[in-house]
Amino acid sequence: MKKRRLYVRSIILLILGAAVAYTLYANYTKDDQMKVAVGEKAPDFVLTDMNGVKHRLSDYKGKGVFLNFWGTWCKPCETEMPFINNQYHQFKDKGVEVLAVDIKESNLAVTKFAERHKLDFPIMIDKDEQVMTEYGIDPLPATFLIDKNGYVVKYHTGQLTEDMAKDLMELIKP
Repeated sequence: MKKRRLYVRSIILLILGAAVAYTLYANYTKDDQMKVAVGEKAPDFVLTDMNGVKHRLSDYKGKGVFLNFWGTWCKPCETEMPFINNQYHQFKDKGVEVLAVDIKESNLAVTKFAERHKLDFPIMIDKDEQVMTEYGIDPLPATFLIDKNGYVVKYHTGQLTEDMAKDLMELIKP
């Protein structure tokens, strides 16, 4: 009887161990499976900015696009926004556009954030997380660098410094 109990418990432990291992594996590899890869065409989207202007990614063909996903609650996002804004002023006349996509927040929260930090590049809200899902964003902040032909040349996740923002915009300058 004891031998049989030991056998059943061993089988249950083995099954539980396999389930835990699979869950960990699936979580660690999900970013690699979902993210738009470097060298791929950037998925097109249309979002409306805080001024009511519609922005279609494909309309920026011929320009480099610095596509940044962020949230007002995200401290690294808040830290990097002034750096991105400073570099936007340096590169906007050189063929580089910044498109900032906030994830699922209210217009009021995003507007107050933009005013507080004096941001003047286009800011859009992905209300239904459709663009975020298509690009496989997790965690924030996340930045895609898109060349003048619409291809992803680099992906960066995490907070940017002023020098990093400058180098990344230089990379996509047409």
